Amino acid sequence: MSTIELLSLPALLDRAVKQHAARPAMSFMGRRWTYGALGAWVSRLARGLQDIGIGPGDRVGLCLPNTPYFVVAYFAALKTGATVVNFNPLYVERELRGQIEDSGTTLMLVPDLAMIHDKVLGLMNATTLRRVVVCPMAEILPPAKAVMYRLLKRQQTARPRYGNGVLRLSEITASAIPPTPVGIDPALDVAVLQYTGGTTGEPKGAALTHANLTANAQQVSRHMPSFRPGQERMMGVLPFFHVFAMTAIMNSGIEMGAELLLHPRFELKATLRAIARDRATIFHAVPTIYAAIAAAAEKKPVRLDSLRICISGGAPLPAEVRARFQRLTGCKLAEGYGLTEASPVLACNPPDGLIKDGSVGPAMLDTTIEIRDLADITRVLPAGELGEICGRGPQVMAGYWNRLDATAATFIDGALRTGDIGHLDEDGYLFITDRLKDVILCSGYNVYPRVIEDALYQHPAVAEAIVIGVADAYRGQAPKAFVVLRPNHAATPEELLAFLGGYVSRIEIPKAIEIRATLPKTMIGKLSRKELVAEETARQTS
Repeated sequence: MSTIELLSLPALLDRAVKQHAARPAMSFMGRRWTYGALGAWVSRLARGLQDIGIGPGDRVGLCLPNTPYFVVAYFAALKTGATVVNFNPLYVERELRGQIEDSGTTLMLVPDLAMIHDKVLGLMNATTLRRVVVCPMAEILPPAKAVMYRLLKRQQTARPRYGNGVLRLSEITASAIPPTPVGIDPALDVAVLQYTGGTTGEPKGAALTHANLTANAQQVSRHMPSFRPGQERMMGVLPFFHVFAMTAIMNSGIEMGAELLLHPRFELKATLRAIARDRATIFHAVPTIYAAIAAAAEKKPVRLDSLRICISGGAPLPAEVRARFQRLTGCKLAEGYGLTEASPVLACNPPDGLIKDGSVGPAMLDTTIEIRDLADITRVLPAGELGEICGRGPQVMAGYWNRLDATAATFIDGALRTGDIGHLDEDGYLFITDRLKDVILCSGYNVYPRVIEDALYQHPAVAEAIVIGVADAYRGQAPKAFVVLRPNHAATPEELLAFLGGYVSRIEIPKAIEIRATLPKTMIGKLSRKELVAEETARQTS
């Protein structure tokens, strides 16, 4: 019998607040909030958002690092019936603009960090964005740290000009009147638009309903039967604007009544100190982080004895990294698998059970993994046979935002096509062999070749461009670009890399750019990646 409940995300939070009101919910830079305080803050912001007209049908953007502001704004927006749109704070203006326009985001919450605030403010009224709520970083720090922050970070702090749609967070959290209750249909109402390249590399908003996200949060916690309600302490070093962290850490952590240990970014030494100091019990990370910890442990012992559960996701976990991490730290490491369109987790090795080498584990609760014939996608294959991985379950998205054709192409007989190749063994454990799509998995982030190629084509000297993923010892994969220049034009790889800095985020900057006289093409003249992939593989092997 299923234990998955049909819930909205506000209901998930309300239940945690009721059950764990006096227990810690969030810790940030030495300051702590209980579940009762979190619930009250969410209610005040929800009321304030309603008072300025936010409600069902609106899209509210979050362009925030991992801070208490993210958690509060996320649940407050949802409590009004609005849809949350997650934005990567590292996006350049062009990327922010495209996502704002596609989603129809009208209000955005940002920190008072100049590098984020200034980009977003520049898009007000030039897009659908009409209002920006500024969240001061100093106000969520302990008093002594707040003083030091104001002194030392003055140059990095924005100077907002309030008015004309720019609002102080304190302005809209001042009311003690409870928010007006809003009816939410968990199965139908879209909670989050999470942007992804899907299986084509073209960024699209995956429409994740309340039921999709609360189901996956419950599936994650049920997959760890040894978790202790109200007692776990979860490290939050992965960014919550990424679907893996949003579900597996934030939503699942609140479902468990865990304390979220919030960190704006991953820094190796700071993370190791925090795990030991705060006695973290559950740790979710991408393979590059586990590789970095293992490398540190090789130099001197690291104190990770408080960790009970370690999960790797976001990118394939090399067997060597897993073995080295476990040997050097004594922590068991389980790999999972999913994609944005599945909220995101489809399968995971059970941290409390059998972990199979090379496998991403069995399907989550109430989830079915199908392997379908590559030559005949309508045919489901038996265990042991290789084919396209497809999944069905309560966490699978409603579809792509305003993309009916793309949605139809991503499903077969109601099952989500992942674009990945693999097989199931006789025990139902999933093994991934290869990827059909061209997406580059760089430090757990999806990097889309087409985005980088389109940016390269903006340079007047570039005639042709191909971007592929190449093996990278630290990031797992990294983009590499191959370029043909226009006749009578000149550009160096260094110049092209500098040019890209204004068009793509740092994670999308190629590891290298190679200028060539010609690039491989298919018989019909289409630029072809496969020859370059084979060439790079052979080069790295030798």
